[in-house]
Amino acid sequence: MDKPEGPQALPDSTEQKIFDAAHEVFTQKGMDGAKMQEIANLAGINKALLHYYYRTKEKLYETVARAVIGKAVPVIRQMFEGQQPLEEKIRQFIDFYISLISHNPFIPLFIISEINKHPDRFFETIFPQEMPRPEIFFKQVKEEAAAGRIRPINPKHLIVNIISMCVFPYVGKPMIRLVLGMSSAETRIFMEERKSEVTSFVQAALRP
Repeated sequence: MDKPEGPQALPDSTEQKIFDAAHEVFTQKGMDGAKMQEIANLAGINKALLHYYYRTKEKLYETVARAVIGKAVPVIRQMFEGQQPLEEKIRQFIDFYISLISHNPFIPLFIISEINKHPDRFFETIFPQEMPRPEIFFKQVKEEAAAGRIRPINPKHLIVNIISMCVFPYVGKPMIRLVLGMSSAETRIFMEERKSEVTSFVQAALRP
């Protein structure tokens, strides 16, 4: 019998145990720090069985990251294409994006690494085909600026500014902890505060 490929070949309970265990370990230690034995122990299965379904740690890492991205992208797309006011749309996006990275801190580095190494493969096989379409958001920003409710700004720069402020503290967390002298507990509080801080900063920057 051929070797099963991916978690779809596992019984639901085993699939969920492997996914939950891998997600927890990758969240705590990243891909480089994670050990397959540790994931197997946490899932309550034999390491040989884990390797039977996932020959490498990289394959398991990709499977977990793909699942997280696959659930997040439709939500982001709905936000971009929704009819809520621009200010509320920005607040919701920042809140969701920071919450997403807080619970999946390995995702930004995974995306950066995969895009740099295999850009075509990333968008063809990992990133969902139904990508967020920002055209409605772009139009909304331009209409708000034309009405004088916000200052004129290129909406592409606005999106990049928002994402940068949300992502960088997680990508540069070790440096930020060192420079600011924060403990792990203080860092968690600091990251949660980013939701309101980034939202306030963006809103202030958009005032005419």
